[in-house]
Amino acid sequence: MSETAQQGDRTDGPVIAEDVDVEPVERNRRLFTGWHYAFIAGFATIYAAFHMAALNGLSISDWTGVEIGFLPQFPMETWNFRIVHVAGALALGFLLFAAYDFTGDRARRDTPITGYVAYALLLPALYSIWTALSFARRIADGEMWNGIAPEFVNPEIYHFGIPLLVATFGGIVVGWVHRRDRAGFSAPDVVLALCGVSVAVYLITIYGTLMRNSTGTPFAPIGISLAAVAGTALIMELTRRVAGLALIIIAGVFLVYVFVGDLLPGFLNAPDIAWTRFFSQVYTDAGILGPTTAVSSTYIILFIIFAAFLQASKVGDYFVNFAFAAAGRARGGPAKVAIFASGLMGMINGTSAGNVVATGSLTIPLMKKVGYHRKTAGAVEAAASTGGQIMPPIMGAGAFIMAEITGIPYQEIAIAAIIPAVLYFVSIYFMVDFEAAKLGMRGMREDELPKFRDMVRRVFLFIPIIILIAALFMGYSVIRAGTLATAAAAVVSWLTPYRMGIRSIIKAFELAGVMSIQIIAVCACAGIIVGVISLTGVGARFSALLLGLAEANQLVALIFAMCIAILLGMGMPTTAAYAVAASVVAPGLVQMGIPMLTAHFFVFYFAVVSAITPPVALASYAAAGISGANPMETSVASFKIGIAAFIVPFMFFYNSAILMEGTWFEVIRAGVTAVFGVFLLSSGVQGWFMNGRAAWFMRLGLILAALFMIEGGWITDLIGVGAAVALVLVQRVFHPDPDAQIEVRGAD
Repeated sequence: MSETAQQGDRTDGPVIAEDVDVEPVERNRRLFTGWHYAFIAGFATIYAAFHMAALNGLSISDWTGVEIGFLPQFPMETWNFRIVHVAGALALGFLLFAAYDFTGDRARRDTPITGYVAYALLLPALYSIWTALSFARRIADGEMWNGIAPEFVNPEIYHFGIPLLVATFGGIVVGWVHRRDRAGFSAPDVVLALCGVSVAVYLITIYGTLMRNSTGTPFAPIGISLAAVAGTALIMELTRRVAGLALIIIAGVFLVYVFVGDLLPGFLNAPDIAWTRFFSQVYTDAGILGPTTAVSSTYIILFIIFAAFLQASKVGDYFVNFAFAAAGRARGGPAKVAIFASGLMGMINGTSAGNVVATGSLTIPLMKKVGYHRKTAGAVEAAASTGGQIMPPIMGAGAFIMAEITGIPYQEIAIAAIIPAVLYFVSIYFMVDFEAAKLGMRGMREDELPKFRDMVRRVFLFIPIIILIAALFMGYSVIRAGTLATAAAAVVSWLTPYRMGIRSIIKAFELAGVMSIQIIAVCACAGIIVGVISLTGVGARFSALLLGLAEANQLVALIFAMCIAILLGMGMPTTAAYAVAASVVAPGLVQMGIPMLTAHFFVFYFAVVSAITPPVALASYAAAGISGANPMETSVASFKIGIAAFIVPFMFFYNSAILMEGTWFEVIRAGVTAVFGVFLLSSGVQGWFMNGRAAWFMRLGLILAALFMIEGGWITDLIGVGAAVALVLVQRVFHPDPDAQIEVRGAD
């Protein structure tokens, strides 16, 4: 029996979700046992717990009352904290994720030669660490280092830089060809982990002196540039391992642009920049250590820990089962379950494709069983999972980056996202409901579903989310609110069979450490792109281009900005897509006179929906892998189902009340008319209106009426409502034949 059939048979009894939020094991992740596992588990646990302690200003001495000199005291200096954050992810990531998949012939062991080379590379990696530590000791002993003294230049180059670069690039190349069994450490990966540590030790040493102000100038120590070259290569290689090639290709194009920009014509022309100047600045808060890493080292990893605690207490399973109990009886029930469950899950886990894999393995086979075509089943799951990124209060991770970049308080961003999120999910609901009506689908039987009364008895599992929301709106910081919600998840677990004790809490921190690797690597890699944009000024020139278009036609400028945001986001995780688009597109929109919040929400929305936009749609491809449909057909179908998401950002522009800006009357009117417009749009796209199929001219009229509702003015709203009323009368009085066009073609 096929896997799909086996999954479909699960509806022979009640559908009970189990382990839907368990992270899938990637094909290149190592599966350790014995002391290897103990080491990695301890490393991941300490790494995640370190962040929780640092974010809350705690240290070991605070817990024990004993001062231990070599342990970090908090709060740490900001740059040092971010450097440690990136370095820890690099070391943990290289040890966990191989440079190749463990499938077929690629899993075989290598020849002895590559092993010998890999072990030999350990020597320069360790030597560079020793040199960096010796620099730190000499500075601590009072030897002032102004970064340009001749006696320090040669040690930087020959005793630190060259060994580090040899180990880094040698480790990357050997790692591609070296083969090691899945249960053990690989020598080149150990080399790369040590190189990440070496970069961190050196940068913390140098940034602890007066050299910070010299970055990006001829006075910067050459060691900073050499360390940044190695660090950039390490970040890009780890990103390739955990997130694929899309972001690497884009980052590579931007890096090439730094050094060839002076040869390009027009607005792409950039000043001639020396490699030492660029790399001495890229590993600062103008690049890798900038807004993206600032967010990943604070809010993102905090909510990853929160998600890990929820996973330990099986809250994810409860979310899905609650959705089945609440919506499973409706026509096309599994599709509506996917909307609710994927929205809740995606809000927390922050990745569209990952959410598809988590909940889609249950919902997609059930959608197929009740009658949805396999491409539609995959498309519904992809669109719903993608929408989780815009669902407040957590909104994946993009909202935290938005708050960091714009300076707008996170609470305001979460409030502004309410109506747009409602519009997105209401539109998907209408789309799947009309599809179910056209196909005459039934809902799931009561005996196929979890008992609603049982779900209500466990509604206390929503308490951590409620505490998070309440704390945010009571004025607590995001970090304090997230910490309280995490503690609440552990407390609530004691009311379930999955009580969290010391072991479970340690396991949750371990899960969080592993889960954080991908997003940290992606944010650091996006920081490289942000650094290029900052140093070359290409963002400002792009803004000038947008302003030129806006002088001719503002709508054309917005459409152009939309296309760029989607193009930059294709194949990239949401956080990286938004971070890059926010640097390139948003400044131009702001200069056009669009309010800061509106401009960034415009970019954020399109960065999110790039996950379901053909031809490169990560969420749709992941769903197609589960449904068995053609990936391109699934991405086109998900684009159709999520079509409202491509209209809603233009509503922001024409009516800021949708972002909660205005009086209560204006906000309520904007929300009601927008929902009505989304209903008309969904009816027109699906061809289902007033409990019957709609003729082609009716569908066209519905779409036009919906577009009139976008502008948000009284006149356009009245035109849209009037057109809708007229269409209702036409449908009820004349009953136009929905197949009339087909018959005419046949007559021809």
